[in-house]
Amino acid sequence: MGQPLTNSHWSHSHVFNEGNPLAQKNTTRAVILTTVMMVVEIVGGYTLNSMALLADGWHMSSHALALGLSVLAYVFSKRFAHDTRFAFGTWKIEVLAGYTSALLLVLVAGSMLFQSIERLLSPGPIYYDQAIVLAFIGLLVNIVCAWLLKDGHGHNHAHHGHGDHGHHHQDINLRAAYVHVIADAATSVLAIIALIAGKFWGASWLDPVMGIVGAVLVAAWAYGLLRDSGRVLLDAEMNAPVVAEIREVIALSPVKASISDLHVWRVGKDKFACIVGLVTQVDVSPDYYRHQLSIHEELAHITIEINRMDQSYRGV
Repeated sequence: MGQPLTNSHWSHSHVFNEGNPLAQKNTTRAVILTTVMMVVEIVGGYTLNSMALLADGWHMSSHALALGLSVLAYVFSKRFAHDTRFAFGTWKIEVLAGYTSALLLVLVAGSMLFQSIERLLSPGPIYYDQAIVLAFIGLLVNIVCAWLLKDGHGHNHAHHGHGDHGHHHQDINLRAAYVHVIADAATSVLAIIALIAGKFWGASWLDPVMGIVGAVLVAAWAYGLLRDSGRVLLDAEMNAPVVAEIREVIALSPVKASISDLHVWRVGKDKFACIVGLVTQVDVSPDYYRHQLSIHEELAHITIEINRMDQSYRGV
């Protein structure tokens, strides 16, 4: 007689996120650089009476917050990776961090807008030379941070599967940090333009105007992150390319079946789980269709439910 089967024959890991140690390390470095520069720009903006510089500093504070949350998310995702309370792993901790930072960014954008309008209506003297120097240093910090985060961000783009899977194979945490660095660099450029225009052409009104533009940039970035992270948190993934691929596999299968129910959601930056309900006219094992779907490596967790037209449901 053979060995008796146990639950271990069918058990499998629910750790769908392999982590990103390099991104965590470089993001930590970016947090340190950004936090230091944030303090310098905010203090300098108030001291030198530059709204553009102050707006850039507050924007950098949101950048520091987003990066800080990203680091914590990496840490907690790894720490609780094998915690059985997380039914489909801990990857969404990283997504939740991005969503939370986006909510706080909305408040930052509102504060920047209010202060810029106030400064536009009640202008004061600006110490252009010192403010320009600080703005250039801030831009340099942004460039360094972008360089730190670029490798991991580019790596995520480089490993696309077949079809239009590009945005599904990204580390949302790293993508949010990278995009934020780019937006922050743009705000620094706006501040430099405003300060130079004010110093050489007397366009002091441009300083608070650029503060308003910076607030709009922060709000736009927050909206994009809220949209993308919210879609993942709400499991709104039924328009993902992998859904069409699942339908195609079932339609082309030699053993014909029709899909009666289909649920797909993301459990990692490039991993999906699915529940597929099928109706067949023949007796077939759920393992047959699971094997058919396994050609798509992004499907990390597949549950098949089989219903015979003339028999009751059975599934695995």
